Amino acid sequence: MSLINILTGTGVAIVTPFKKNAEVDLDSLGKLIDFIIDNGVEYIVSLGTTGETPTLSKKEQAEIVDFTSEKINGRVPLVLGIGGNNTSAIIDHFADFKLENITAILSSSPNYNKPSQEGIFQHYKAISQQSPLPVILYNVPGRTGSNITAETTLRLANECENVQGIKEASGNMVQCMHILKNKPGDFLFVSGDDHISLPLVACGSKGVISVVANAFPKDFSEMIRLALKNDFENAQKLHYKLLPAYDLLFIENNPAGVKSFLSELKLLENVLRLPLVPLSEPNLKKVKDFLSAVSDVN
Repeated sequence: MSLINILTGTGVAIVTPFKKNAEVDLDSLGKLIDFIIDNGVEYIVSLGTTGETPTLSKKEQAEIVDFTSEKINGRVPLVLGIGGNNTSAIIDHFADFKLENITAILSSSPNYNKPSQEGIFQHYKAISQQSPLPVILYNVPGRTGSNITAETTLRLANECENVQGIKEASGNMVQCMHILKNKPGDFLFVSGDDHISLPLVACGSKGVISVVANAFPKDFSEMIRLALKNDFENAQKLHYKLLPAYDLLFIENNPAGVKSFLSELKLLENVLRLPLVPLSEPNLKKVKDFLSAVSDVN
């Protein structure tokens, strides 16, 4: 079955809650999972960058995925983030997880070592051949230091049967449109940028893997559903309601912004692991002011 039939709509790149002593807080994670599912999101993505995965041990990662899978209990699909810049290590990492309840693997383009487009193609080809699950590309040049071009994305979509989608976070609308125009019909395209998720649906995107939907799952997922139904008039109302929140999410770093929102909503402690730190007081005040101004916070 095509991933389009399973992962259309809003996925949430879920944060990893920590206790005040910086240990993983599974109780708060469970509360957050219920909150976002109860408010209408279509699926959850575990161990994305928003989950502070680089600071989690392999043991912690496995525990988080097991807990998340059990807590979801089939209510929505679960996508697992497994990325990095060592191709063979990513392939070996598959064995660290129980994958029977996972729908797909989301894998970011290699960071730091900045491969050529041919290197990126061969990296994903090797992963797709070894992955027991469909692979979703993740293009996020702002973090990786390199871009997956439209040409490379389309080559992977056409030549690698197990590469079945892309989370596109380049912010380049022209690049996105070239992919959307020329991709195979069953290839899943979702936005990786909350800011431009709405216009990308108008161009043919099937949804988003979102950060803001951690804190505003009801409004954001409804916005995407309305857009997918071509009700852009009502979708725009929700988009512009949330626009200040999009800005605040990334004003310093991700997930410091969204964790500030979630802390104010009493869903978790406002704790991050170094080298990330919570929002500064002036920006935290902006978060509090926005929440005060929104009468029906979800």
